[in-house]
Amino acid sequence: MKFNAKKFIENVKQKNPNEPEFIQAALEIVLSLEDFLNADPIYLEHKILERIIEPERTIIFRVPWVDDKGETQVNRGFRVQYNSAIGPYKGGLRFHPTVNLSILKFLGFEQIFKNSLTGLPLGGGKGGSDFDPHGKSDAEVMRFAQSFMSELYKYIGPNIDVPAGDIGVGAREIGFLYGQYKKLTNDFSGVLTGKGLAWGGSNIRSEATGYGAVYFAEEMLKNTNDELTGKSILISGSGNVAQFAAEKAIHLGAKVLSMSDSSGTIYDKDGLTPEKLDFIKTLKNIKRGRIKEAADEYGLEFLAGKKPWALKADAAFPCATQNEISGEDAKLLIQNGVKLVVEGANMPSSLEAIEIFQNNKILFAPGKAANAGGVAVSGLEMSQNSLRLSWTREEVDEKLKILMKEIHNKIVEHGKKDNHIDYIRGANIAGFKRVADSMIAQGFV
Repeated sequence: MKFNAKKFIENVKQKNPNEPEFIQAALEIVLSLEDFLNADPIYLEHKILERIIEPERTIIFRVPWVDDKGETQVNRGFRVQYNSAIGPYKGGLRFHPTVNLSILKFLGFEQIFKNSLTGLPLGGGKGGSDFDPHGKSDAEVMRFAQSFMSELYKYIGPNIDVPAGDIGVGAREIGFLYGQYKKLTNDFSGVLTGKGLAWGGSNIRSEATGYGAVYFAEEMLKNTNDELTGKSILISGSGNVAQFAAEKAIHLGAKVLSMSDSSGTIYDKDGLTPEKLDFIKTLKNIKRGRIKEAADEYGLEFLAGKKPWALKADAAFPCATQNEISGEDAKLLIQNGVKLVVEGANMPSSLEAIEIFQNNKILFAPGKAANAGGVAVSGLEMSQNSLRLSWTREEVDEKLKILMKEIHNKIVEHGKKDNHIDYIRGANIAGFKRVADSMIAQGFV
């Protein structure tokens, strides 16, 4: 019995037509596992890949709600419960007009391996809706969230499925969702993570994904006898992940040159200061403004309609959205001196870009490893809820550092190749092995 990755992917494509994001995620993982699977036939005998590629359950439902004009609106809700071999389903909810089944299957599939890498008892899942919270009043968001949870609550629970936030689902949305869940179930439990500190949330949860990406970058550089201090960094995005990646990088002595949103990129040749970053946080989190306003406020260069990848730097942290780095962008980054790429977002690099990075021996951290800090602290929030206590900011931050270091060590163990670390191969094998071994132990379920 010999595993052929290309043949397997062709079959996946036939079964899942019109799902390009999911196919891309599957292709990246399956290709990197081919040699590993052929070296250990037990996984082929038990058809682990054929089983793991299929979600255990996919839930699709309508979400009717009433806007401020009294008009009825209808959106579509989703929850993909992908794999529960090592723990309850865990993964965020995304509210964005682009949400569809392909995107949520890609995110849920990635989440299986990301959660596995943390070492915590967390399965993989993802969900959301094509609802757009931008421009909506608090009352509209509340009515939508309550309608969404009125269906979703049937399928989740602290030992079944524990959603979190994602794009479009922040503190406001989590609050409304949790309030409705509590009302419907009469149960105050850790069924959602990203909750407010006053009602079961964890310190460092908002910062976790951005901080974790920087901690992971530190470990990568240490492994090559280098350090982050003094490095110039390009960051895309200006949301939660980008903000806290910038904050931690600045704190550790790096120079953050850029941040962006859909309107363009700001470039600060001297490096963003904590004061400038605080302005951006207020601008994006409270005023919900455009990044150009930060450029206007501090006299920074604004690159309208452009991403930051044509700028000279030592490292790049794509923290915006999927496929934001194309093959051409990857070539530009290399030409401009970038030696380290750390994915803060989920699948921000295209397959062509990844191939270019690997062929040029760029230190490349895939999102399932580099941005695992968010779900890691979500897992810590679940632990605190179960224990009925709250750890200090310092305690959670230290646990996060340790978890990111342990993830790095697992990847190095499985990714060593000709005096070079293949972080994609290492992450996929380490993440896959724990889930696959658990599936074999539990039988054909």
